[in-house]
Amino acid sequence: MSELKQFNLARTSLLTFIEDLDENILDHQFKYFENTMRWEIGNTLFFDEKLLFVSQKSKSIPTEYAELFSSDIKSSDWKITPPTLDQLKENLLVQQNRINSFDELFWKSNVKFKVPHSHVETHGDLLIMLAHREAEVLGKLKAMKQVYENEK
Repeated sequence: MSELKQFNLARTSLLTFIEDLDENILDHQFKYFENTMRWEIGNTLFFDEKLLFVSQKSKSIPTEYAELFSSDIKSSDWKITPPTLDQLKENLLVQQNRINSFDELFWKSNVKFKVPHSHVETHGDLLIMLAHREAEVLGKLKAMKQVYENEK
């Protein structure tokens, strides 16, 4: 399976899952999870943007997302209002389209930074890693939803 197919499968699965979420569950702080569902979704968007569009100094997502969704930030630290679920979904879709617009040469080109604990050499390798990470986030979101529904 090509890198883009793997990524699109993971991203589409994530988008399909969050389509059925409502705003009430997004900011629930779960006992066994460090962050909220909104943070997990936003962090996925921010992380992919930061790694895939590093050389382009992307302005495709709002700059305040760094204050909300960086890995060193917790949702309990937020001082500004986070985006709505609809805004995050739109950002994820637009980002997916931008990722799909890269040409074959880009995916074969080497990344210019080291990825910790990984054997990432090309942008294609990076996309595989990001697809895997999105699948992990989807699993976490499903677990969070299940806990939420059982707590009711």
